[in-house]
Amino acid sequence: MKSRSAQSVHSGKTRKQNLSLLLFALPALIVYALFKLYPAFSGIFYAMTDWNGIDKNWSFIGLQNFIRVLDDSYFWQSILFTFKYVLVMIITTNVIALTLAVTIETRRHARGVFRTVFYLPNMISMVIGGYMWMFIFTKVLYYLADNYNGFSFLDHMWIGDPQYSFVAIIIVATWGAVGYLMIIYMAALQGVPESMKEAALLDGANAWQRFWKVEFPMIRHAVTICVFWTLNSAFQVFDVIFTLTGGGPGRATQSAALNIYEEAFRGNIQYGYATAKSTVLFVIVLVITAVQLSIMKRKEEEL
Repeated sequence: MKSRSAQSVHSGKTRKQNLSLLLFALPALIVYALFKLYPAFSGIFYAMTDWNGIDKNWSFIGLQNFIRVLDDSYFWQSILFTFKYVLVMIITTNVIALTLAVTIETRRHARGVFRTVFYLPNMISMVIGGYMWMFIFTKVLYYLADNYNGFSFLDHMWIGDPQYSFVAIIIVATWGAVGYLMIIYMAALQGVPESMKEAALLDGANAWQRFWKVEFPMIRHAVTICVFWTLNSAFQVFDVIFTLTGGGPGRATQSAALNIYEEAFRGNIQYGYATAKSTVLFVIVLVITAVQLSIMKRKEEEL
């Protein structure tokens, strides 16, 4: 009898704790439902209409918008560009961020200064950052190339040439993302036990061997988080490209998000058709993310 009463009291306390936690989280859940879930589910409905986003009169057209998407060469061209951008961003941002994290963690002094310096770009809107870098690419680099012989390699059409405009986009996007990922990697590295590092040092392991054999396996969870974050943010890239190139020259640097934006708010203003494109993009990202998470978790379990 006593055990049953104790269990009932414990379950009652657990329910109260869960209820209190739910009440604290309720405001955030309401905001998330209103501004994330509702637009997502309503978007699926609008994708099956010919609504232009303004007119009150619209009609239900079923899957016609999705059929149009299959024949839209500009959209699939933007998807291919986005895949290229995502692949490069995953590699460059994570390699640089991990390198910075390891380098700063090995320093005994001024860690806080370096953390602050590399994290500062995350405190600036990427729209503002994009316009800042636009000035650098169009004015500063040309000035250095024209006035100093050692900087002649900077004399390129960084915005007008498709090859160099892609490089410019990667530079700015990496500049804006590295600091955030670096903090995650640094937090993971600080969780590696010092005893394991010391044991590897006593066994004669050099700095690279200590990192690759001891530290890296223990921060795989951070790698999974950072790759997941980079993958999702890169597929949604808009602000960097919008401010730097606007998708040009032509459509050479147009991302999927920018293509959808132009379909919805420029030209013919086809909101329903743009929503169908965004739904297709969502499905693509969902599938790739699920595959990526399953692969990364499997590798973590193998360790």
